[in-house]
Amino acid sequence: MSQTSTISVEKGASLWADAAHRLRRNHAATAAVFVLAIIFLSCLVLPSIDGLIQDPNAQALPKKNQSPSGEHWFGTDHLGRDIFSRVLYGGRISIAVGLITTFVSVTIGICWGAIAGYLRGFVDDLMMRIVDILYAMPFLIVVILLGKSIEPMTTDLTNNTVDLFAGADSSVAEQNATRTWVEPITTLVPLFIAIGALSWLTVSRIVRSQVQNIARQDFIEAARSLGLSHFTILFKHILPNSLGPIIVYTTLTIPGIMLFEATLSFLGLGVRPPNSSWGILIEEGANRMTANPWLLFFPSLFFAATLFALNFLGDGLRDALDPKSSKD
Repeated sequence: MSQTSTISVEKGASLWADAAHRLRRNHAATAAVFVLAIIFLSCLVLPSIDGLIQDPNAQALPKKNQSPSGEHWFGTDHLGRDIFSRVLYGGRISIAVGLITTFVSVTIGICWGAIAGYLRGFVDDLMMRIVDILYAMPFLIVVILLGKSIEPMTTDLTNNTVDLFAGADSSVAEQNATRTWVEPITTLVPLFIAIGALSWLTVSRIVRSQVQNIARQDFIEAARSLGLSHFTILFKHILPNSLGPIIVYTTLTIPGIMLFEATLSFLGLGVRPPNSSWGILIEEGANRMTANPWLLFFPSLFFAATLFALNFLGDGLRDALDPKSSKD
């Protein structure tokens, strides 16, 4: 009798599948994802539902400085405005600043660092010296000056955006309703450009180092021998293999930019009243902490929870994408 033996072949797992498995085992990172999901959905979804929360800019002086209650979950401020709605609407702006500005800075940094690391030689030296010069500049002062210099364009941008969404034949009421949600974003465009245009320096160095290391690998030499163009080699073979550190740095950049926006808003250089961000609310709460502690407590709680969660997520992604750095 002949015996037939079966050989079981274990299916291999990809880098991203292994990283997802390690990330799920990281309880701090998993909890951070859960916290971020709650905060993001609360700030982005709840204000979009008509009649669910109160107008964040509606004043009711007889109800000013009230403590949390069933009518006002987080209390009211010195003008009788609902803190709960202001925290959610302010979170929209703070999250938008963090995400959009990070996207701008990471995109510039990836392109700059990738080109410098791939071409090397004189081009690399020149591009990195420009990065060194920009590093030497006082970041806060340059952002303020750059933001102020391009601020006049926001009025035209706001009007054009309102006409785009409301329509040229819309009524005044419809235009005002559209302007209510458009203006807080368009007025921050100078801030997006100013911060994003100068916060890409670190990521450019990270990408440059990654590109130089990967460009020495055998599969890149094989791609060159096949006659592939430099563009194809760089953007289809080298950069996809550099995504791990880039993703980690991105998650760690978002809280830094949100904190910087809060600093500018605290100094009165960010969001314009009556619109709010977490930085604006924290500044108002700090000035009225003794009379109304809730005005400082709740926006600080949301802001701190978001920053901690993003940092824990960044640490978890670093360990998941780089097993050598894992503590397991």
